[in-house]
Amino acid sequence: MAASRALLTLENFIGGKFLPCNSYLDSYDPSTGEVYCRVPDSGKEEIEAAVEAARAAFPGWSSRSPQERSQVLHQLADLLEQSLEELAQAESKDQGKTITLARTMDIPRSVQNFRFFASSILHHTSECTQMDHLGCLHYTVRAPVGIGVPAGVVNIVFGTGPRVGEALVSHPEVPLISFTGSQPTAERITQLSAPHCKKLSLELGGKNPALIFEDANLEECVPTTVRSSFANQGEICLCTSRIFVQKSIYNEFLKRFVEATRMWKVGIPSDPSANMGALISKAHLEKVRSYIKRARMEGAQILCGEGVDKLNLPPRNQTGYFMLPTVITDIKDESCCMKEEIFGPVTCVVPFDSEEEVIQRANSVKYGLAATVWSSNVGRVHRVAKRLQAGLVWTNCWLIRELNLPFGGMKSSGVGREGVKDSYEFFTEIKTITVKH
Repeated sequence: MAASRALLTLENFIGGKFLPCNSYLDSYDPSTGEVYCRVPDSGKEEIEAAVEAARAAFPGWSSRSPQERSQVLHQLADLLEQSLEELAQAESKDQGKTITLARTMDIPRSVQNFRFFASSILHHTSECTQMDHLGCLHYTVRAPVGIGVPAGVVNIVFGTGPRVGEALVSHPEVPLISFTGSQPTAERITQLSAPHCKKLSLELGGKNPALIFEDANLEECVPTTVRSSFANQGEICLCTSRIFVQKSIYNEFLKRFVEATRMWKVGIPSDPSANMGALISKAHLEKVRSYIKRARMEGAQILCGEGVDKLNLPPRNQTGYFMLPTVITDIKDESCCMKEEIFGPVTCVVPFDSEEEVIQRANSVKYGLAATVWSSNVGRVHRVAKRLQAGLVWTNCWLIRELNLPFGGMKSSGVGREGVKDSYEFFTEIKTITVKH
């Protein structure tokens, strides 16, 4: 990284070196709407350099022992931990999220991930079978598909999707693609990678439902559902955006939920008391607002948030990309607000009668990433969780993760899973070897 006057200029990281680029893009601080740094506008040339660096680094890195690679991952975790505050400030500045969230979740979670996989790499075993009647022994080995941390192992190339993204995913010597993002982008990646039969892991969007039954503990359910709806400005793929509430408790839940939502503070990212910061970009803010406008046109009610309550910000942040957490009711399941991923601080609350009905309605969208079920009936919890078309189902909680277990979605929410076993299988190729003796 280099600085030009007060403006930060980022550089690509290729072959263990920071390298300048011929052209740059402006990057905006979401909390002010002002340009705060310049990002390389890379293309095919930079991708070629990164692939070549990775190819050169691969033999040495892949031949290291598990213990050596584990040590490197632990060292990376140590470096992240030592720079936690600096990284949290940078993440908050770039994303618009509160410094508190970056400091307590994003960076510590990265540290945890490195340490977790550094440990798990030491405990994998291979399969072995004997065929004595044929005098043969069969065993399996795992060969790494991609590359991992001395110079050239990790390369970072900035740029736009149409230029640098397409150059990367269509490169014949990039055998594997792990992508997190939107479904349209994933469709394009699939098209470009198909001629090369690349391995794909796609973690895409969601339209995650919460099913709240009449025997739910509202003391826990309401604050958790506010958090699951609006954490990180709703810009988490696992956020709740459809809330189905059984009719007998619908009015009570709605009253409590709106009151709790109004207590959810929107403020500048550096404010330690803020629950929400700014959305990622001006274009995205306008997109999220457009859904609320369409809901109004359809006759839905906006109980709190955008266009209803006043947003108070310091003068410097008036041009930032902020909006209040917004609750929509009186909306039909066919509405775009109930079908499409909004990816912002907007959630819809609707009533339901029966268990069978709500399962069908929850499953009626093209996505299937996550869901939450709130009930004190253990039998119902297991029954409903089994029938929901979602890769992850939380019951009476939200966003509790265990890295040993698979993570990923069904239907248009993605392809493949992440987790210890799943990631190990995805990032390696299995080889069966037969030895006749």
